[in-house]
Amino acid sequence: MWPFRQEQKRPEKRVESLEQQVTRLQSTLVACKTVAQRRKHWLVTAITAVVLLLAFMVIANRRPIEQAVTAWVPWLSAKSVRGVDAAEAAYEKGRYKATLRLARPLADQGDARAQALMGLLYVNGRGVLRDDREAMKWFRSAADQGDATAQLQIGLMYYDGRSVPQDYSEAARWYQLAAERGNPEAEYNLGIMYATGVGMPQDNILAHMWFNLAAAHFDSSVPRDRAARNRDAVARRMSPEEIAQAQELARQWKPRPAREPQETRETTRE
Repeated sequence: MWPFRQEQKRPEKRVESLEQQVTRLQSTLVACKTVAQRRKHWLVTAITAVVLLLAFMVIANRRPIEQAVTAWVPWLSAKSVRGVDAAEAAYEKGRYKATLRLARPLADQGDARAQALMGLLYVNGRGVLRDDREAMKWFRSAADQGDATAQLQIGLMYYDGRSVPQDYSEAARWYQLAAERGNPEAEYNLGIMYATGVGMPQDNILAHMWFNLAAAHFDSSVPRDRAARNRDAVARRMSPEEIAQAQELARQWKPRPAREPQETRETTRE
């Protein structure tokens, strides 16, 4: 007979060992799940913190950015003004090639004074070949922005019929726009048209008023004296009451801002 062996109890130990392993695995899984949840919570917290930090940085730095832009725009505008001043100075000195070189880039950017200078170069054939159509193009661009020099020049071109059909009424309208902005040449021309009745109804009171304003606004003595003589010539055809009325209109007159709409203001009198 074979001797009795104790190995008969080993299956119970094996079952017990497997149950212990399963228990350990379950504990490990629970621990891993807990760690994973903690890591997920930490990751969400970290992302939220980064977003809040970025938002704070944007808000904190917005004011310096706005200040930098605000400081840059006036600098650019001042640079443009200095460039136009230099172009106008070159034109006055007869340096037309330099005027063209300085004014053209600014005119292309929409600067009204530079556009008016371009028109003057082309209408007079200075530094470029004379081209009335090109001149009118530049004058209109500047006049649309309220530039009185350009408005005066358009009036002259309508008066002479250069690149447009001759039209005294249209010339008077453009003179009026420029005169309302204090341009003395336009004021003088408007005085002539009211005095003679060309392009508009003849009106001694308004002729006197515009000659009077031109005499006050001209810088040079020669055109100033001419305007004063024409004013006095018109006055000889007027009654004292009409002269007083014309003088009162001149005292009440105020120049129109350059950016006001282009429609002419009707000069009213009783």
